[in-house]
Amino acid sequence: MKKIAVHLAEGFEEIEAITIIDVLRRAGLDVETVSVTGKKLVTGSHHISIQADVLFEETDYNTIDMIVLPGGMPGARNLDEHSGLKEQILNFHAQKKPLGAICAAPIVFGHLNILNNRMAVCYPGFETELMGAKVQQSLLAVDEHILTGQGVGAALAFALKITEILVGKNKADQLAKAMLVDERN
Repeated sequence: MKKIAVHLAEGFEEIEAITIIDVLRRAGLDVETVSVTGKKLVTGSHHISIQADVLFEETDYNTIDMIVLPGGMPGARNLDEHSGLKEQILNFHAQKKPLGAICAAPIVFGHLNILNNRMAVCYPGFETELMGAKVQQSLLAVDEHILTGQGVGAALAFALKITEILVGKNKADQLAKAMLVDERN
């Protein structure tokens, strides 16, 4: 079973995080919420707190198949300031293991210079921080092993695309149908 690490920092976007976690678990994937704050209770940008499964320091990235970053502010900036997380992202990128970021969180990838000449999207206003990216005007962008999403409105499509990437289009389509999702990117 594929294992996904969804990273939580103070000020994360709750809808994005919860949607991703919920959809991927419905798909039968092993989702681990990882706090980068040094404590398991993490508070989102709208003052909703979530108890993470593990701390960053406790996470064995050798068992992780995909790193996912929800957006939100100041959550995305807090993720961007975590040197250990950025090191893991660079390791995944070097191995071409799947990486996903939504909303403002693609800035982490941009600041690491892993979006050069790649299609990417982000929350409007953060495009200049996607260093070297070919910024798209769509809900999602997939370029090789990197998935980016535009924001809260893209959270469901983003989670279904992760499902498609990790377990196939049939599973993603079955899940979308069961969830009464009419259209996906």
